[in-house]
Amino acid sequence: MTEQASAIGARMEPVPIPWDCADGFFEAYWRRPEAYLDEKVRRGVSVWARVGPDAEQRAVHSLRDDLASGRWAERNRELVDLDAAELGLRLLIA
Repeated sequence: MTEQASAIGARMEPVPIPWDCADGFFEAYWRRPEAYLDEKVRRGVSVWARVGPDAEQRAVHSLRDDLASGRWAERNRELVDLDAAELGLRLLIA
């Protein structure tokens, strides 16, 4: 990404994702992981097509277990109070 920005004389700016982002791209559900359990949501996110059905089902099963047991909440407690998260998305501004 740095090379691309340099090639066009652009600067890179981080794009924080709000917790209630409604766009539906993969990172949009960072604070609402239960959304990934909904197949309709997953069909709207291209990353699932790239990882394949076996990996998708393993991820969904693992997430479902982590949400039910409270493991997800325990591991991610620092996210609960954030209004936005920096997840690596960048905007090139030329």
